[in-house]
Amino acid sequence: MKLDGKNILITGGTGSFGKAYASYILEHFDINRLIIFSRDEQKHYEQKRAFAHWSDRVHFVIGDIRDREKIMGVCRGIDIVIHSAAMKHMPMAEENPMEAVKTNILGSQNLIDACIANEVKKVVALSTDKAALPINVYGGTKLILERLFMSANSLSEAKTIFSVVRYANVFGSKGSVIPLFMKLKDTGELPITHPEMTRFSITMEEGIDLIQFALNKSLGGEVIVPIAPSYKVGDVAEAVCASCKKQVIGPRVAEKMHEILISEFEAKQTIKSDGFFIIMPEIGIKREEYVKHYQAEAFELEEYSSGKNSDFLTIEEIKKQLPR
Repeated sequence: MKLDGKNILITGGTGSFGKAYASYILEHFDINRLIIFSRDEQKHYEQKRAFAHWSDRVHFVIGDIRDREKIMGVCRGIDIVIHSAAMKHMPMAEENPMEAVKTNILGSQNLIDACIANEVKKVVALSTDKAALPINVYGGTKLILERLFMSANSLSEAKTIFSVVRYANVFGSKGSVIPLFMKLKDTGELPITHPEMTRFSITMEEGIDLIQFALNKSLGGEVIVPIAPSYKVGDVAEAVCASCKKQVIGPRVAEKMHEILISEFEAKQTIKSDGFFIIMPEIGIKREEYVKHYQAEAFELEEYSSGKNSDFLTIEEIKKQLPR
């Protein structure tokens, strides 16, 4: 989809992804207007200064997706919405589950209603591998978000196309273990959950490509999944500081040893196209239409697990991706 001349809204636009995606579209497209929407006033202040040379096209709006009236107004005149606002910190969600529900579920429904009411053309929501067979509050709320978007697509009478991208860990982002290891390496000791724990990994650039693929190709109701390499937590620690002592502290509460991007159940509803997996909804558009639209490739998939992946980053490959 050409973004030139479009009015775009990014919820959670002051987060790591929101900031990176905003920079990307401002550098590559002649958009009409970009609204950065989030509730963090300090991040707004910092990002507004960093984006000063784009001030004629970028508008910063402080607000919360929990505020139905606010988000309804912000969506007026918008063509495209990228929904990245979320309560993301897993331990905090475990301790405050209703807060995660209010933001990740009720806030997302507020956004869906606003997009339908304002006839937004396309909406892409960011989800997580923790939504596949969730065992924690964060993953559970993101699974409901995915279902809300699937349902919204079947109810929007084709005026608004809703789709979801399910992310792996973005390498080096605030949510990954890498910033912690980089901060602690000078102490000579790194705390690791388990050396054999695995995670999927994508770069920020690959995350942006995932959004662009969804904007260009999404038919509506699908969950788009990247084909990504895995890494072992022990290998990341070794890449950051080979000489450091590795202290095994065990997994956090409700944390998996291996993440799943596509469950065994979802694999039956999954097709492959252009280097991505597409999980088709069981309601709404027929399977045959997705297969034809995506020109799907034949493949076999039982479950897409970081522990059973055929592609693992080596220690040397991890070193090359570490921040300098």
